[in-house]
Amino acid sequence: MRNHNAIVHLKNTINRTNNLNYVLQMEQLTNLKHILHSKRANLFYLEHCRVMQKDGRVLYLTEAKKENQYWNIPIANTTVIMLGTGTSITQAAMRMLATAGVLVGFCGGGGTPLFMASEIEWLTPQSEYRPTEYIQNWMQFWFSENSRLNTAKFFQLQRLAYIEKVWHKDKDLQAESIKLNLFQTQIEHAKLAIQNAPKVPKLLQIEADLTKKLYKFVANAVCREGFKRRRDDADQANAFLNHGNYLAYGLGATTLWVLGIPHGFAVMHGKTRRGALVFDVADLIKDAIILPWAFICAKENATEQQFRQQCLQAFTDHKALDFMFDQVKAAALNKQIAKGEFL
Repeated sequence: MRNHNAIVHLKNTINRTNNLNYVLQMEQLTNLKHILHSKRANLFYLEHCRVMQKDGRVLYLTEAKKENQYWNIPIANTTVIMLGTGTSITQAAMRMLATAGVLVGFCGGGGTPLFMASEIEWLTPQSEYRPTEYIQNWMQFWFSENSRLNTAKFFQLQRLAYIEKVWHKDKDLQAESIKLNLFQTQIEHAKLAIQNAPKVPKLLQIEADLTKKLYKFVANAVCREGFKRRRDDADQANAFLNHGNYLAYGLGATTLWVLGIPHGFAVMHGKTRRGALVFDVADLIKDAIILPWAFICAKENATEQQFRQQCLQAFTDHKALDFMFDQVKAAALNKQIAKGEFL
């Protein structure tokens, strides 16, 4: 009888321990979403490694000549992981990344392109608990051509406001002769043109013209006269622009996924392309941060990793993800924007 009681007691102890471990594990998984996506600090690009789950953590394994090395990924503080050349990922790691709300994208070497040709293709965590108010309000205005135009104007004006804010504040850019006062006139002209644009095609033309002026201004500032933007060119400035733009797309995709707005409901870029809204949102921060640092890092002959680290640091310093969240939420919830009453 004593042996029987001892066995029962041991089984109960094991059950309680297992239950406790289960509770702790569930608490740990719940804690993975405590940091808001708009406040997360990390965006990873990985290559030539294996991403896996080990002891309740997500790690990436690199193979060295003498020994393999494991590196931890702080998934609770990460928005996007981009998997480049020579990478693989386990099912267990994907489960934990999904639990933490991390977006995963497969891409080419250097972070570009994201695969599936010209569309933005992300593996997004599936959750039924994302908010519905943003997509419901978005759809209330989206089917009106005039409302889409007004929202596109709002995004373009906020893009200019962000350039003004970042270039006025960033001492490192000013040290490279990228100073707001030297480009303020072009910004003011663009603001007026945006406000008066009658249709989205005209707005796209204004955006293209301003972008050309930005390229010329920054290129001249870093002594790179005669620069031509060609996405297939192998020169460093063009390569860095490609790479940095895809980092911005990662932040744009994160913003839209968290707010529950599908990528196909664009307001400016091609509405027949499933990922077009990602481009609209990424444009909010690209010119202020990616464009100048692509030229500066090319002039300094920086490595791809150094350029990437500079961009990620600038995203953090200037609260790029916060800014994207704020503008998309405003466009979704503020009915005056769709009516054009902000102009």
